[in-house]
Amino acid sequence: MRKVKILISGRVQGVYFRLFTQNKAKHFAIKGSVKNLPDGRVEIIAEAGSMAIEKFIKWCHKGPITARVDHVEITELQPGELLTSFEIH
Repeated sequence: MRKVKILISGRVQGVYFRLFTQNKAKHFAIKGSVKNLPDGRVEIIAEAGSMAIEKFIKWCHKGPITARVDHVEITELQPGELLTSFEIH
């Protein structure tokens, strides 16, 4: 299992980025969460097998067609308690 924090900047709020992210996470069987940050970025916590995480990160560099991704920052996290779903906060 691999767990990462993904910070995405650009035009990523007000364009359904969180909903598209949740749908893509479900597609890749990723558990975690997505939320808007006060500074305009989106934060994703994602946990899954390494191959699924890599595919998900690749998608995050593009995002949905309604968004414009300028920068993606990945931080590796220690897997802790197993997450059970992917939620929008």
